[in-house]
Parts: sequence; structure tokens; C-alpha cells
Amino acid sequence: MSQGDFVRQLDSGSSAIYGAPSHWHKIHMDLPLLLLLMVLAGAGLFILYSASGQSAHYVNRQLSYYGVGLLVMLITAQIPTRFLERWAIIPYIGGVTLLVGVLFFGIGAKGAQRWLEIGGFRFQPSEILKIAVPLMLTSYLARRPLPPSFKHVFFSLIFIAIPPLLVVLQPDLGTAILIAVSGFFVLFLAGLPKRYLGFALLAAVVVLPLMWLYGLRDYQRQRILTMFDPEADKLGAGWNIIQSTIAIGSGGVDGKGWMRGTQSQLDFLPESHTDFIIAVLAEEFGLIGVLLLMTLFLLIIVRCVMISLRAQSMFGRLLAGSLTLTFFVYIFVNMGMVSGILPVVGVPLPFMSYGGTSIVTLMLGFGMLMSVSTERKRPG
Repeated sequence: MSQGDFVRQLDSGSSAIYGAPSHWHKIHMDLPLLLLLMVLAGAGLFILYSASGQSAHYVNRQLSYYGVGLLVMLITAQIPTRFLERWAIIPYIGGVTLLVGVLFFGIGAKGAQRWLEIGGFRFQPSEILKIAVPLMLTSYLARRPLPPSFKHVFFSLIFIAIPPLLVVLQPDLGTAILIAVSGFFVLFLAGLPKRYLGFALLAAVVVLPLMWLYGLRDYQRQRILTMFDPEADKLGAGWNIIQSTIAIGSGGVDGKGWMRGTQSQLDFLPESHTDFIIAVLAEEFGLIGVLLLMTLFLLIIVRCVMISLRAQSMFGRLLAGSLTLTFFVYIFVNMGMVSGILPVVGVPLPFMSYGGTSIVTLMLGFGMLMSVSTERKRPG
């Protein structure tokens, strides 16, 4: 019997035991995860309409971003994990090249140069690296003995460091940190030895004071100080946090009602349709609305964790696990900065904040998770 005949018989036997694959499985879609994402997207459009001042323009644009993101997710889900593993270096190199392009040809706004415009389409290349870095690290480590040796940890740190250093030059410290964290998650899940974690903590103790003195710009230091005392500059650096906490607190348990939030509707709350959109939700739907949203996020994370645990390859487990942890960090950082327990770093709330590149990149990551959820067990 040839190897091909054996594999076909094995697949046939598996179908007899577990049942034939569903139609969703055949198109590489995880139905529970897909439904949860669609509910989250619908909630995002609902809140965005109010947060944008009842602007049909923003809602229609966001809906088109969801459409493009859904198409990207569907296409990505069809890509076998073997292919993703083999060619992971391409999006990494492409993303780094785009970051270099931003430094020379980027479009500036609000004191930062973070966007590129190609063919009339404007996008933020740093968002791509939030996916490209963990994909590259996963590909590199999954094909080597784990836990990783010192040599492999060293090269991994180089892969992790290059994109954040380029992003810091834009400047965008918050996104740079998130890109680095997404790479460190891969190292952590790959079984990074505890002694390396100890060295990392020791290095952080030494480096952080130097970063404060020489690595941060004045406005970045001001953001950190404002986190501890926003009242020190009520009409300046502390304005965003003060208005955000007022909006959250005024919502109470059940909120003021849809489109009845005073802070957002009267334009006291800046960036209400982007970074601070959860403050609008809290004011209009109160604690109940926030808890419902957090429950929805939690269900998505739990489903992603299940996909990671059931992955049929080391590459799939590391990739799904790191993308899930990165998704959680986005949620935590956004909610933390809006509530005043973290500095304001300009991180959007996934699927809720207005923005095209962010949504398409998120859907790209979930497409990879879909691919992992339907991959077949690799021989050997």
C-alpha cells in the first residue's frame, strides 16, 4: 500500500468516526468565532453612529472596512498553515520596507508621520507588523527545538527589535510597544527559560530610568505624569482623561440612553469615535453595556484559546496563542487608558473604534486563526 493510499484511508476512517466535515469547515471558517465577530462588528457600528455625531459617512466607511476585512479573513483562512509557516518572512520584510518608506514618504498628521498613501488609499504600515512579527517569530521557532536555545532567542530578539525601532521614529511609542509585545508572546509560549525572563526583568530595571531621561520625548513624559495626576493640567494634557472618566462615571449602571450622552454629543470627549469610543458606550449604556461588551470579548478570547489548544502543529499552537494574547492586550490597553489607569497611547479598541487599517489587520489575524482551526494533523 502506498503512502497516499494510507493517508486517504486514514482520512476516510476519521470521517467515519467524527462525522463528515461541515460546510463551514470545508471553507475553513470557524462558525462560533465568525458569529461572535459579526456580533461585535454590529455592536461597533451601533455605537459608532452615536459616537460620530450620527454621521452616516463614518458608519458607511466603517461598514466598507468590515466588508474588506471579511474578504481578507475568508481568503487568509484558505491558506494552509504550512504555507504561512514557509513564507512568513515575506510579510515581515514587506512590512519593514513599508516602515522605512514611511520615514521618507509618509504622510504627517498631529505631529506624527505614520501613514502611507498608495493609489489614493491611505494606510498605517505599523498595523501590519502587529501580525507580521508574531507570524515571523512563530515560523522561526516552530521549526527549531523548543524551548529555544540562547542562539535562537538572540536572533528572535533581533527580529522583534527592528520594527519597533522604526515605529518609534514616526514617533509612535504605543504601537512600537505593542509590536514588541506580540513578538515576546511567541517567545513566552515557546517555553522561554525562566533565567532569560529574569535577565529581561533586570535589564528593564536598568534601562527604564535611561529611557525616561533620554529615550522619551517631552509629550510622552507628560502623558505618563498625567496618568497619575490629570488635574494638574485640566485644559491641556489632562483633558482627555478627565472627560473620559466623567463620561464613564455619569453613565451609572444602565446609562443615559443611546445618543443621549452629554460628553460625546456636546463634543467634550475628544476622539470619541476612535480611541475613546468605550467611554461613549459607558455613558450611554452604563456598567451593563460595558459588561456585555467585555463578555463578548471574553467569549472571543476563549474560542481563540480553544483553537490554539486544538491546533495540530506547533506552528499553529504558537501562532494562535500569540495572536490571542495580542488581541487581549489591545483590549486591556485601550480600556486602561480610557479609564485612566494607563497612559494615553492611541490604541484603538478592536472592532469598535473607527479605522480601516486596524480592522483589516485584525481580520487578517482572525483569518489565520480560522486556518489553524481547520488544519489537518501533520504526519510524523
